[in-house]
Formats: sequence, structure tokens, C-alpha cells
Amino acid sequence: MSGGRLARRLPWLLAAAWLWSPPARAADPDGLRIIDAHTHTEFPGTPESSSGVMQTSEEYFQEMQEAGVVGAVAHTLTPELGKGPKDSDLRAHNVIHCAGTEGRVDAARLEKGLRSGRYRCIKIYLGYVHQWASDRRYEPAYRLAEKYRVPVVFHTGDTYSEKAKLKYADPLTIDEVAVDHPKVTFVIAHCGNPWLDSAAEVAYKNPNVVLDGSALLIGDLDKMPPEKVDQFLIRPLSRLFAYVENPAKLMFGTDWPLARMAPMVAAFKKAIPKEHWQAVFHDNAARVFRFDPAPGPSVPLRE
Repeated sequence: MSGGRLARRLPWLLAAAWLWSPPARAADPDGLRIIDAHTHTEFPGTPESSSGVMQTSEEYFQEMQEAGVVGAVAHTLTPELGKGPKDSDLRAHNVIHCAGTEGRVDAARLEKGLRSGRYRCIKIYLGYVHQWASDRRYEPAYRLAEKYRVPVVFHTGDTYSEKAKLKYADPLTIDEVAVDHPKVTFVIAHCGNPWLDSAAEVAYKNPNVVLDGSALLIGDLDKMPPEKVDQFLIRPLSRLFAYVENPAKLMFGTDWPLARMAPMVAAFKKAIPKEHWQAVFHDNAARVFRFDPAPGPSVPLRE
């Protein structure tokens, strides 16, 4: 790596090192304390069609404990600001919630949620909403993200809806907003899958962009042929991580319930060099979403 590229990455590396803390009471066999940077918590009580995971709070917290996940970020599948299925408030269990936005941002409602701490990140559904990331209608969200020091997470890449328009979900479009809003941290969810190279380049180029490695492969990984997991998850992650040349640029994520947590942890470990596990599995998400630098073990949900 050239001296210039190393210097540009030094602040990220120092931040990751500052957030390191010794493992404690985690279920992960390697003693890691893991943060899942991308989950969904609507809990309709039915099996998820791709993975078979039962979508309940009990299953969610059980999987967290079994995988050594000590904190998580919860996204919603539909806009959360007063519409769509109700999302449980799980802040007491070290779960940070993202406020989903529609095409026209309800700035007053969004700011109320950010001010109260109910939401600690903003989610924009590129592709599902037929607008570019640079659309002026998203500017209120970017201003609030800067004001409250919260990240903006973009859905990028493939979508679940045939009515979505993929051109809006291309991760290359994040470059424009990253340049225009240098004080805001932007997260490219799903690494723009299948446009992984574009996502990697945008994250490599822009110091305020990081990647969330969730949903490169969904379903029950334990029931898939190992060669499929290797082809569509392990090798792409490994290539992407090598390209960005910065361990502070990638966060572990599952997109639960589209995939179980423990098998996804195992796959990430095969893709990422062991000396960078602490950053990818914990420190990067702790920095981006401003978790407690040393979150304790996950707490069983009792309601």
C-alpha cells in the first residue's frame, strides 16, 4: 500500500483500535463479541420463506446469544415513520433502530425520532423508491443525519420487489452524495450485490462510506452445498475486502431473518483474515452506529 493511501486510512484504523475491548461471555467459539449491522425486527410470527427462520422476538434473541451477537441494527422492510408494520422498541437490548424514509422525507417526524433517541440511523430504500440517492427530496434526511451525527444506510443492489427499479439501487450513485455531504457517514447495505466492484470502489474512494456485507447470500446456509456458499458469499466477500484495503470499511451483517446468524458468522470468518475479525465483526459497527464501545452480552427478551 502506498504511503498516501495508508495516511488516508489511518484515522479509521485508529478509531477501530480505540474501540477494542476484551471478549466477555460471548457464545462465539473464538470469543468474539459481534454486532450484526443489518437485521429486521417486525416479528410477524411466521417462517421466513427463504430461510425458514421463525420471525419472532424469541428466535431473534436466541440466535443472537448462540452466535455471540451482543448488539444489532434493526431496519424495517417498509417505511417506519408512521406507516408499515410496527417495529418493536428493542433499545434496552442493545438494538439500534433505523428510521425508514419514503421518497418525500417527513423531516419533522424524522427529527422527533432522532432527537428522542428512538432512531439512531436513517434508512433510504433505493430501488424500492424510484429516486436517485442525490434527489433533492432526500436533502432533509442528509441535513438531519449531519445534525444528529447518525449514519444514512442505503438499500443497494437486488430487491425483493418486481416493481422496484434497479437503476436507482446501483451503489455507484452513492459517490455523488458522499462527495456532496462529507460530514455524513453513508452505509452501502448489501455491498450493492451484485455490483460488488462498484460498491467497493465507492467505499475505497470516499472516507465517509462503509459497507454492510449482509444478504450476499440468503436462505438456510447450512442446507446449501458448500461450493455455493463459497462461490456467492465467501469468495466475493474476500475479494471485496481485499479491494478496499482497509479493515475499517466492512461491517458484518446477516439481513436476519433472511439468513441465520451463526452460519453467516462462520462464512464471514472464512472470508476475512483473522487479524481483522475484531474490526469487521464489532468495532466498525460500534463506530458507525455509535454503540457503547464495549457492549455486554445480549440480553434475553422478556416481555
